[in-house]
Amino acid sequence: MFVSERMSKDLITAGPDMTIFEARKIMTEKGIRHLPIIDGVGKLIGIVTDRDVRDAMPSTLLKKADYDITLGKIMNFPVGDIMTKNPTSIYAYYTIQDSLLMMQKKKVGALPVIDQEGYLKGILSVRDLLKAFVSVLNIDEPGCLLCIIVKEKTGQMKKIVDIITEEKISLGSVLVARVWDKEKRAIFPYLLTNNVINVKKKLIANGFELIDPMKWYLEQLPQKRE
Repeated sequence: MFVSERMSKDLITAGPDMTIFEARKIMTEKGIRHLPIIDGVGKLIGIVTDRDVRDAMPSTLLKKADYDITLGKIMNFPVGDIMTKNPTSIYAYYTIQDSLLMMQKKKVGALPVIDQEGYLKGILSVRDLLKAFVSVLNIDEPGCLLCIIVKEKTGQMKKIVDIITEEKISLGSVLVARVWDKEKRAIFPYLLTNNVINVKKKLIANGFELIDPMKWYLEQLPQKRE
């Protein structure tokens, strides 16, 4: 899946001369947390986040009179003074996976999407990514998630899929935990049914170990030291 399929194209942008007051008002009214800043021809030059706006606010430790005076001055500053210049951006042909890894690495909540000449074409946020993965994994449809522990050897996935299809059950998605231990993996098929008794019986009969997905998750959490 590519960024072009999931990015927001109905953009709300600002120029660098917009005041912080105006930017905060727009972000509040539109319910957005990231405001791309563009120049006069539409090229991306920066981005302002709700955190940038909050950080620009005067300290609440000030007396009310001093706070109001300082706030009044700050609100008239241009967003160009607080924006992140030349922000990390992506292209529309990037994959959703690439974008997610970039967000994690750069620790940002959204990525502006530009073309080869730097013109702003869209923005991809964490919210957009969540919608994409909900769609890909089919978890918006009623179903049941299984956790199957398998030995680290070829052919295991095929056996599992064969058992599921024999029961004429639709498979919504399959996730595989990259880390379990040296000899085992955890596979998480999402079945588009809640009637999974026969599937579970067949999996166990074929030597697979089933555990509760939440139990697996809790076991992966860092253990507290005594």
